[in-house]
Amino acid sequence: MPEIRIVQGDITEMGVDAIVNAANNDLILGSGVAGAIRRRGGPAIQEECHKIGRIPVGEAAVTGGGSLPAGFVIHAASMGFSHPTTDESLRASVRNSLLRAEELGIKTVAFPALGTGVSGFPLERCAEIMIGEISDHLAGPSGLSEVSIVLFDSAARGVFADVLSRANPPGTGSGG
Repeated sequence: MPEIRIVQGDITEMGVDAIVNAANNDLILGSGVAGAIRRRGGPAIQEECHKIGRIPVGEAAVTGGGSLPAGFVIHAASMGFSHPTTDESLRASVRNSLLRAEELGIKTVAFPALGTGVSGFPLERCAEIMIGEISDHLAGPSGLSEVSIVLFDSAARGVFADVLSRANPPGTGSGG
């Protein structure tokens, strides 16, 4: 049974098959998680994003991982410059990120807390939506063996761990 893990750390250091980027729909790697991915992964990731161009809010696009440990970056556009993250855009971007991971045939993927940085989406609501979408996806046929949610600080990790324990879907853990 696939596992959901809640971990504290730096998503750019995760040794998983793919990491998810908290992206805007123009795929410009500016600040926050996107900026960290650009700095650590090198210019190739942003260059690939420029080739892809704008995607709809709620969609997800894939690039290589550049010099990151992860082989791929899945860019989840939960927001646009004039479109803050909403419940629906967060749901759609998580769902589409998981679909991109399945299309890649990978086993492990790590998400940040999408939409909670620049877009200012509430952390607990983010946790509820993300854990709900990931749990729903893993309850069906899936090639994924593990989905991690990587939080930068212990307070955020605690919020996600609490939401996961309340949701208590089968096969979950909060290791880290």
